[in-house]
Amino acid sequence: MAKTDIPMLEPVAIADSIEQIAKLAREAAGIDIVTLNLAVKGLPERVPIARLHGESPEFDSLKQLAEEWRLFPERKTGTAIVDTLTSFIDLTSRHATEDSVIFAGTDWKAPSLTAVIDYHCLNSGEGYAGNLGHRIHYPFPLSEQWKIWVGMNGKPMDQGDFAAFIEDNIADLSSPEALEVTDYEAKFATTIATPSALVTLSRGLAVHVSSKAKSAVTLQSGEGEIVWDEVHQGADGNRLKVPGLFMLQIPLFHMGETQRVPVRLRYRMRDGAVVWFYQIWRPDVAVTERVTEDFETAVEKTRLPGYIGKPEATR
Repeated sequence: MAKTDIPMLEPVAIADSIEQIAKLAREAAGIDIVTLNLAVKGLPERVPIARLHGESPEFDSLKQLAEEWRLFPERKTGTAIVDTLTSFIDLTSRHATEDSVIFAGTDWKAPSLTAVIDYHCLNSGEGYAGNLGHRIHYPFPLSEQWKIWVGMNGKPMDQGDFAAFIEDNIADLSSPEALEVTDYEAKFATTIATPSALVTLSRGLAVHVSSKAKSAVTLQSGEGEIVWDEVHQGADGNRLKVPGLFMLQIPLFHMGETQRVPVRLRYRMRDGAVVWFYQIWRPDVAVTERVTEDFETAVEKTRLPGYIGKPEATR
């Protein structure tokens, strides 16, 4: 064919051809966003992914790229520690969902309440697993009064120290109730002291602080009687009656409800000196009762399911 026979393209046609070639090039090496429809339990119904064109086409996740622009966390996580039962109830109620639950640890040495906000879902028996990552924990912090009494529980004190201890903590004592008199006096075969009787005892001990004990006997009532061999006389002479039991009424936990706790009063004679100590009767029972009542209160006020035990560890 002669050169004069080659068709000449119009300028417009040349421009269209260039654009088409450029478009093909862009598509060959470009990226577009497509939606992946899923039917997998626990995954979103639709997931956006990047489709990469070019010589080796592939798909790539957009999650890592998108996370750089996140305005707030994907879900609630972490454990809030509260210091009072009221705060536990209020904070749990604020965050609770239909899947939230409360666990109570009833070990009297380390009791606790734990609300798991994002617990496993139970939906008509076919629920999905929760993240278990958002919790509210109440470790039952001990009250200062309970720390004092537990701290000296069973420890021997000389007469002066014991008299001062009773005086310093007299506000924690309570008069026995009628049912306590019937129950404890029969159980321990002794009398329960009133706060005023313990004040009298402590003052009598202070009078005889430097005296030498002559004898100590147990009376038919279950009380003890100590006789001092010296010339100074207290308000009741040199004979001092010692009750075998008294009652505490104190909060076991910080800003918690008060609990009634029986305490046995003991003494021993050693070479004319009297050594005093007390024993809290079944502190495990007192703590467990208080924890159980607080647990029931939390379940009632939050209207959440409650379980005795510990939740699963977080993933």
